[in-house]
Amino acid sequence: MNAPQAINRRFILARRPRGEPTLGDFTLEKHPVPTAGPGQLLLRTRYLSLDPYMRGRMNDVPSYVPPVALGEVMTGQTVSVVEASNVEGFEVGDLVTAVAGWQDYAVLDAKQVAKIDASIPRLSYALGVLGMPGLTAYVGLLDIGAPKAGETVVVGAATGAVGSVVGQIAKIKGCRVVGVAGGAEKCDYAVRTLGFDACVDHRDAGLREALAAACPKGIDVYFENVGGATLAAVVPLLNIGARVPVCGLVAWYNLDKLPEGVDRTPQFLTQVLKKRIKVQGFIVFDHYQRMPDFHKDMSAWLQEGRIKYREEVLDDLESAPQGLIGLLRGENFGKLVVRVSGS
Repeated sequence: MNAPQAINRRFILARRPRGEPTLGDFTLEKHPVPTAGPGQLLLRTRYLSLDPYMRGRMNDVPSYVPPVALGEVMTGQTVSVVEASNVEGFEVGDLVTAVAGWQDYAVLDAKQVAKIDASIPRLSYALGVLGMPGLTAYVGLLDIGAPKAGETVVVGAATGAVGSVVGQIAKIKGCRVVGVAGGAEKCDYAVRTLGFDACVDHRDAGLREALAAACPKGIDVYFENVGGATLAAVVPLLNIGARVPVCGLVAWYNLDKLPEGVDRTPQFLTQVLKKRIKVQGFIVFDHYQRMPDFHKDMSAWLQEGRIKYREEVLDDLESAPQGLIGLLRGENFGKLVVRVSGS
């Protein structure tokens, strides 16, 4: 009797979301496992990263990278194991990071993958604190935010994959750190576990007053990855010469039209002008030259216990669509990954 053929499950983008994504925007397909050609690797996904940027890739609009095409596999970074290799220097069983997408198997060229250091504490950390989110926090805070000891740093999404690392690096650099998070449990975690000086709940009606009370000397660095009500509360508190690294605006990712209400653009730009505030957007792949310094510093901070990191792990590839929907609602607690295969 022939053994059953292995199947490659993959989620494709079935339609463009209107507002918040729904399960109907994704379709699960099953295909035979692909075969690696000359100069290629067959990879099996161990962990899939879920990240807010994926929502933007679902829209057919100009951006810093092309959108996911309808009918194509949803994009996503993975930790994968080499199942077959036609590339010198890669052996079956090697562990790599790759943008293999939401699927069990992928065929990629060697230049599209990077080997994982065997000393990594957990494989999934290559998608988090020692991967793209960690580098985002490191570059955005240190290179753009440029915090000085004694300054006040405010971090949106303070317990998320990026924000939790931003705040802890700022503490290492001698800053006062105030987080903004959703709910009492997350705020308590930011203070008690991550070591923030204070954390305020963005769901509270008194957000502006609470943030002002937590920042009596104003705000010198605001690490922006949220937008929305948090940004509105921050702007009046920015000090002369404040720096605002912008790496995300998750509160607005599901908008299908401009938000209703007061246009605060004049208020914001007036503050930028009068207080000589630096606002700089950045995309992490423009800063990969910082990877060696980042890995050296972050590995040391983790080993010394100066950086703590929390993950939420979903089981099975088929949990990915609901996981992304929940992530965009702020339902996750820490870095969100999907365990696709292995232990």
